[in-house]
Amino acid sequence: MIVEIAIAIFLGIIAGTFTGIAPGIHINLVALLLFVSSTFLLKLTAPLVLAVFIISMAITHSFLDFISGIFLGAPEESTALAILPGHELLLKGKGYEAVKLTASGCIIGIFLLFIIVPLSIIILPPVYDYIKITIPFILILSSLFLILREKRWFWAFFLFMLSGILGIAVMNLSVIKQPLFPLLTGLFGTSMLLSSIKQKTKIPRQKITKTIINKKETAKTIFAGVISSFLCAFMPGLGAAQAAVLGNEISGKISQKGFLILLGIISILVTGLNFAALYIIDKPRSGTAIIVGKLLNEITLSNLIIFGIVALIAGVIAFFLSLFFAKIFVKNISKVNYSLVSMIVLIALVALCIFISGWISLLVLITATSIGLIAIETGTQKMHLMGCIILPVIFFLI
Repeated sequence: MIVEIAIAIFLGIIAGTFTGIAPGIHINLVALLLFVSSTFLLKLTAPLVLAVFIISMAITHSFLDFISGIFLGAPEESTALAILPGHELLLKGKGYEAVKLTASGCIIGIFLLFIIVPLSIIILPPVYDYIKITIPFILILSSLFLILREKRWFWAFFLFMLSGILGIAVMNLSVIKQPLFPLLTGLFGTSMLLSSIKQKTKIPRQKITKTIINKKETAKTIFAGVISSFLCAFMPGLGAAQAAVLGNEISGKISQKGFLILLGIISILVTGLNFAALYIIDKPRSGTAIIVGKLLNEITLSNLIIFGIVALIAGVIAFFLSLFFAKIFVKNISKVNYSLVSMIVLIALVALCIFISGWISLLVLITATSIGLIAIETGTQKMHLMGCIILPVIFFLI
């Protein structure tokens, strides 16, 4: 079994590296394909080995995913907020530094998991039944808080409701397979790529420089990341983007570099706590966690300990992989036509939508892209577009 688990970790790291760097390829897709094939795979190995593969892939993906977001402008929801500070550093020739900051945050998050998960096991179960009754109201209040803190609060509210209505409509369309893929791709991916093509962005020559991190500010981001990630990991509909904004509010004003560290911390904590929630409250909080839960049926404490060891191994390796691939991007990104790269990525995402969700998903993709472009043109933070998930959850729970 130990040899099989080691192989699963290795293969998971490879898969997570691929899904992280390749824009538009989500770990949920790979995990789903694995689950569909599980009848055959379970004849060859144990359910725990498949679960280890998924967890190793998810942790690695969380590290590497920032690379495609920062260098290619094709983020997922969890890395969407990294675009602004990351892209600013990229345009200053400091793309490597941006990736190193997020990777540093991720590795901090790995070690924080070993503190937060045991505390969650002790604190959460006795009070969760009382907390879950208030979840829809917490979602409403937190969404209103994030909207009203915006200078252009009307646009934030409008886009939150618009994306929410689209989310409700899409999730009730049985003709579309994997409806979240075209929905999130349009809101966060293709809209950003179209904006990049329109602006004819040119990337300057990149430098590999040493990163100086203020220790006091790092301590603030760690505290903020822990509190906000804990809340969001156990609340349906609230993800890494919302956690990052809440964390920024908790920590007070932090620098561009500090925010990138915060994003890394939150990305890993939310990913790890999604799996821990299977054991702590018996409620999966992500697509990959749902599949792990179905594979194992019941998560034991020994399973959770194994998950922690797997996360540590995958995280340490993924940290160095992030820096390795960031250097490759740094050496080549200024040599290519960035608008052409954006166009190729855009075409690839459209093709993936058709392949994964069918032709009718193009209507969803076009509509979602239009909403994403409105957010860009009005200067509204894209995290409000997560209304596409939050609003349906609120209506479902009330």
